[in-house]
Amino acid sequence: MKITKILIANRAEIALRVISTCKEMGIKTVTIFSESDKHLPHAYLSDESYSLGEGTITDTYLNKEKILEIAKKSGANGVHPGYGFLSENTTFSKMVTEAGIAFIGPRPDSIEMMGDKIGSKKVVEKIGVPMIPGYHGDNQDAAFLQNEANKIGYPVLIKASAGGGGKGMRIVEKESEFIENLDAAKREGLKSFGDDKVLLEKYLTEPRHIEVQMMSDNHGNHLHFFERECSIQRRYQKVIEESPSIALDDKTRKEICEAAVKITKFMNYSGAGTMEFIFEKGKFFFLEMNTRLQVEHPITEMVTGFDLVKLQILVASGEKLNIRQEDIKQKGHSIEVRIYAEDPDQGFMPTIGTIQGIGKTSMKNVRLDTGFAPNTEVTVNYDPMLAKLIVWSETRTEAISKMLKALDEITYKGLKTNRDYLKRILAHKSFHAGETYTSFVKVHAKDLEPKVLTVEDKAKLLAVFVGLENKVSSVGSGKTESASYNVWNSIKEFRNV
Repeated sequence: MKITKILIANRAEIALRVISTCKEMGIKTVTIFSESDKHLPHAYLSDESYSLGEGTITDTYLNKEKILEIAKKSGANGVHPGYGFLSENTTFSKMVTEAGIAFIGPRPDSIEMMGDKIGSKKVVEKIGVPMIPGYHGDNQDAAFLQNEANKIGYPVLIKASAGGGGKGMRIVEKESEFIENLDAAKREGLKSFGDDKVLLEKYLTEPRHIEVQMMSDNHGNHLHFFERECSIQRRYQKVIEESPSIALDDKTRKEICEAAVKITKFMNYSGAGTMEFIFEKGKFFFLEMNTRLQVEHPITEMVTGFDLVKLQILVASGEKLNIRQEDIKQKGHSIEVRIYAEDPDQGFMPTIGTIQGIGKTSMKNVRLDTGFAPNTEVTVNYDPMLAKLIVWSETRTEAISKMLKALDEITYKGLKTNRDYLKRILAHKSFHAGETYTSFVKVHAKDLEPKVLTVEDKAKLLAVFVGLENKVSSVGSGKTESASYNVWNSIKEFRNV
């Protein structure tokens, strides 16, 4: 079936991302918006747009019946779920396909198979892909689970089976703390996902988070688009991603990518997906599979040159992927940072307000994926991510330098963001050295705090504000220096927006 009109069952940045590819392919787009989002770009940059009304996320972007009704009304013959919301909802994918509309994602059975962390591990276990030592059975008796944890050896990670985003996860350092953490993980799993089932894993102390981008069609072709490293995380949420991973040599890269393909072949998978692995001391272990497009997919696009959304649409249309594995190469290095409306220096509290302006850059190979525009409101109703900033360069060192400059140029004026925090991570010597373990922000928490201004720094800033343009006297030194040269350039890492 040739897809001619796509309803995008999402909002903001990812909706605009899909619109961009659809325009290139000559496909009409339909967007949806809650009343609080009616001024955001995705609500007016598509060919058609429909209001979901007011209310909670359940009433709007998670309202399966209302969204399907709009899809039918608009004449869309394809639905792209983006990521989050309904992207991995088996019921929604069934409703769409049963209505005769193409779901631009995997089949419902694949979503169901890999959506449960215990179920996915049972699948992977059958085909011999390495897994972290642990327990992922059905017995949920507390005493039994504690005994299994003792066998695994502490520290142990308790993880909600239906979880994601760090919810329902607890690290247990010793046996006496197990039951308390088990109860907490189960309560959070039940509250967040309606399921209190958990699994146990050996907690690795210096792991890296490596994921492999997959794409499969309905004609038996299963391809990988190499790996991304997503080890810079805060509370299990990714902050900075890059491709390729500096941790993998060619042999290990080949092995981990082939393991990912082995899984999609076994499943007879179709569409885009991501295999997530934990990597430590030269060994990799299967973690989980995400049966959707990932937030960080742009860095894969930057290093391979392929439009993953376009490939998703072609697969959903029933077309054969006219690509051989050997046609897919990694070139250069790409880094993505997530710009959040939050204040890292005040406990990462969410920030709200009107975006007064968004900076620009003239640098090549810099991409800003954002769902906001000047004069639009940022609220606490949704995820605080304002944008994804992506750069590409020939080498990792050059990519880091370009990202630091891009963060200086592409600012969100009007509210506090995590921009300076990102710059402190990127400038850290351990990040430059490639020591990017999942514990990075915790281990280096002190280094990532803002610099406290000295008396001399404050005097220089005051000199600027009172209009001293020609010369500025260095406090206590008796020397004079050019203000245009050194006032701003000599003050590093001070807090700004």
